Amino acid sequence: MEELNQQRRESDRPRGRMRKGMYILPSLFTSANIAAGFYAILQTVHAATGEAWHMDFAAKAIGFAVLFDGLDGRIARMTRTASDFGRELDSLADVITFGVAPALLAWMWGFHLLPDTIAPDLRLKIRDLGSIACFAFLIAGASRLARFNIAKNPQPSNPGRPGKKYFVGMPIPAGAGVIAAVVHYSAGDPLTSWATAVSWLLMVVVVGYLMVSTWRFYSFKDINFRSRHPFRLTVIIAVAIASIWFFSGPALFVIAILYMASGVLWRLQWIFHRKTSPPAPPVYHEASHTP
Repeated sequence: MEELNQQRRESDRPRGRMRKGMYILPSLFTSANIAAGFYAILQTVHAATGEAWHMDFAAKAIGFAVLFDGLDGRIARMTRTASDFGRELDSLADVITFGVAPALLAWMWGFHLLPDTIAPDLRLKIRDLGSIACFAFLIAGASRLARFNIAKNPQPSNPGRPGKKYFVGMPIPAGAGVIAAVVHYSAGDPLTSWATAVSWLLMVVVVGYLMVSTWRFYSFKDINFRSRHPFRLTVIIAVAIASIWFFSGPALFVIAILYMASGVLWRLQWIFHRKTSPPAPPVYHEASHTP
């Protein structure tokens, strides 16, 4: 009997070690997420010297961080190694990589490096307003993460089955992805006119609002790569990967804008459907009469 118990303990030791290793694996991707965010911040700071390629590198780093962020959660779910520590580390990583880094990049690319050809007073006002807009983006992303951490069953305000199929509000990696995709599309060349700077200011504010909204955005979490899928889904994924590989700038720009617009279109569709649908008929109850 003692020999049998000893054999069981010896057989359980490799499992325990492997289980600990499985817990480390998602955290490694989260650490890569933090490293990419720190690299993006460094590149954005170096861009103050006027070399545009630094900002393009910062945008690419944020793009890779989006990939790492998606992989750590999926790996944790597939290996069943999700933990409270991993969730807290992931939230802190998101604040750095998808909050601070894109806010600093948006300010440097769209407002700080405006040329001297613009009137000094106007350039100063745009720069100040841009600082407020980028801070609003940052605080919106942090607030979204805080709401996500405490929400047990968030419900989208427009129709759709809540749960893993939809996000409540645009996720912060997608918001950072919009900022990075626009900068990467321009190859890091900063804005040069006050009109485009004002448009960029409005876009940063809109992205921040979408993150704290209760509108629904598709989460892609219902796609199970271990099960069979239609042929057209495989073709769509292959075309998307090939487009990003050969034409990363335009492809990522289109994907980011379409995803941002999807939540807006779903919201407008729900508003239009609610206005055009007839109200429910009133329910009449027969009064009881006593003789």
